[in-house]
Amino acid sequence: MSRAPMWRAIVALGVIAASLFFALTQSARLGLDLRGGTQIVLETKDSPVVEADAESTQRALEVLRQRVDALGVSEPSLYRSGQQRIFVELPGVQDPREAAEVIGRTAQLTVHPVWGATDQQGADKGKPAKDGSRTLADPDQKGAFLKLGPAALTGEGVKDAEAVLDQQTMSGWMVDLTFRGQAGKDWARVTGAAACAPQGAPERRVAIVLDGKVLSAPGVTADVACEVGISGGSTQITGGFDREEARDLAALVKGGALPVPVQVVEQRTVGPTLGADAIAASTQAAIIGLALTGLFILVVYRLLGALATIALALYGLISYAVLVALGATLTLPGLAGFVLAIGMAVDANVLVFERAREEYLGARALKSAPVAAAHLDKPLRTGFNKAWSAVVDSNVTTLLAAGLLFFFATGPVKGFGVTLSIGVLVSMISALVITRVLADFAIRRRFVRGRPGLTGITSHGRVRAWLARREPRLVRHRRRWLGVSALLIVVAVAGIGLRGLEFGVEFTGGRLVEYSTSRPVDVDAARTAVADAGFPRAVVQESGDGDISVRTGELSNDQQHTIKAALAKEGGEVTVERDELIGPSLGDELRQKALIALGIAVATQLIYLSVRFRWTFAAAAVSAMVHDVLLVVGLFAWLGKPVDSVFLAALLTVIGYSVNDTVVVFDRVREARRRDPSTDLETTANKAVIQTLPRTVNTGMGALFILAALAVLGGDSLADFSVALIAGVVIGMASTVFTAVPIAVQLEGGRPAPPVRPKRSEDSGDGGARSPLERRGRARDSGAVV
Repeated sequence: MSRAPMWRAIVALGVIAASLFFALTQSARLGLDLRGGTQIVLETKDSPVVEADAESTQRALEVLRQRVDALGVSEPSLYRSGQQRIFVELPGVQDPREAAEVIGRTAQLTVHPVWGATDQQGADKGKPAKDGSRTLADPDQKGAFLKLGPAALTGEGVKDAEAVLDQQTMSGWMVDLTFRGQAGKDWARVTGAAACAPQGAPERRVAIVLDGKVLSAPGVTADVACEVGISGGSTQITGGFDREEARDLAALVKGGALPVPVQVVEQRTVGPTLGADAIAASTQAAIIGLALTGLFILVVYRLLGALATIALALYGLISYAVLVALGATLTLPGLAGFVLAIGMAVDANVLVFERAREEYLGARALKSAPVAAAHLDKPLRTGFNKAWSAVVDSNVTTLLAAGLLFFFATGPVKGFGVTLSIGVLVSMISALVITRVLADFAIRRRFVRGRPGLTGITSHGRVRAWLARREPRLVRHRRRWLGVSALLIVVAVAGIGLRGLEFGVEFTGGRLVEYSTSRPVDVDAARTAVADAGFPRAVVQESGDGDISVRTGELSNDQQHTIKAALAKEGGEVTVERDELIGPSLGDELRQKALIALGIAVATQLIYLSVRFRWTFAAAAVSAMVHDVLLVVGLFAWLGKPVDSVFLAALLTVIGYSVNDTVVVFDRVREARRRDPSTDLETTANKAVIQTLPRTVNTGMGALFILAALAVLGGDSLADFSVALIAGVVIGMASTVFTAVPIAVQLEGGRPAPPVRPKRSEDSGDGGARSPLERRGRARDSGAVV
């Protein structure tokens, strides 16, 4: 074995060993959409005295962390995003009402002396006067109010707060407060002043206020001396609390006051069974899709296909290992991206095998006899070398789209961008390193050398054989194809204009809740129940296997609970499977980000392709990409399917796939024009299309197997996602031949490319080396491929 294969073998073994280590020693971090729970996104707002910047938001985060820890949630996660966003993930929490109320309150705890009592609130309406006094409702007497003096101390002086049961009087739960430093002295001073008032007088009480509400106003007992007060730095808050109320209050007080107000701009809740079902369905789809893809390439490429299947299995191992090693969160769309990237790995293998098949068959055609088995390694080596340029270019375009998802998307869809990026990078390692090591090892075996037909590259594929017989002149009818493309665009735009797009709550704001019931509920009965509960404008539809989805505008957690109770009268026990709340400001922001992401995707693809190819080719590729995007969007408009963040992920993936396929063809055109610039562009482009068509069909079939498995087995969450990608892959395969190439030829006007000196190196990725078939020059008809 030569030094280069040995080097690759060492790298491959090292990568596999490291992947096994991480896969066996670490577990994947699952997103809330896979393990169930609640995610709340908070946005900090400016207060009269504090600006909501990164520093104040970080301080608010630390306060919230203490509150969440006191709630007793298992493995909560809190992190800041940008200047003013705080993400709170609460695994296992299915009712977000309690959590949202506790963590979102400003919790400004203050202690006030009581100056007197009245039966009228007064003109201040509970707001502090210039001297700090205020009038608030008495919690112990309905209709009565307490006149409070300025705050004697604040919650910042509270060292600890704990919910305890009153063991002496057994009157219920209370909150035990412990003060720190000066706060303990302030407490003694305010209670000492109250002790000077006569027994039963309102001035003998001390008011504990939280967020403008008197929680407790206990009276100072008779054993407390005047002007001495309660020493020891501790006290209790009573108020007839139950255990949960006392625990929540203790969490608020212990956490302290938020430095700036916060507002809930997004809230998502996923039921525990939905995530488990999604994992099972996606795993099953991945196994079936991978098995069908492996069987397909095994039939087409025989031994090399079997080796590629092994490499694909190792691709799955390496991708998972990278995911857990980086600590990335695996979400439901991310799981789909993980499965989808298998198609990218298949594409790289097919590119290599088709180039190797061309090299072998070209050499055999020159010699008019079978090539010696000992020479199998040369066509395979040349196939890997010549496919390198197309593999890199096509994968970079997909990485650009995945990168945009990471920067512009939020929540689970960001996870799709992460896993797709990892999958694309690992697919190149799988195809260009692992598959090559396995192939180099296999073709050096005596058994294989004596039976070269086992490799799968010594005979025509069915698609290639059909093309060789028919010799179609596809590019000659380019105006006809462009006319058909224009007609399809008109149909798509008509669908968008006439039917409109069904934007999801991510882009419009509002709330979407999906309920499952213990017994079947007719959608009309559900619609009536929701309307009778006070929500006549809610959109009630059937979702999934008998589930009911309710979409409204602004809806509080208590109102959502009211709808749930109304449905329970019709359907028995009701479970919230999915709950998404998006604030109107965030919906506008996400919609703007979606448009920006699509615009940047088009611009970056154009810039990259202009650098790698002529500007005419770049413009043609981007035009075909826009054509594909419009057709997919138009399809969803005609079908009335939702356009949400998951659809955006599918759309950006379609962009990557569309350009991916076009780049492979243009790479062939570039290679041929460098070799012979004087050849007519129409002839060169037609030959490139025919040469790459087997690869397009084989790669498309591999991707469609996986996407079809996701569409059928992935559940409702991935059905629309898979439909968009299936449409995108099919349209992208066709648009390369019937849109991108005709546009490029039209823009070029049949003019030859500027003279370029061909590279001599066989290992150049640009196709500088000439195969025996290529060295025959233009003697052969450009349409007669092998």
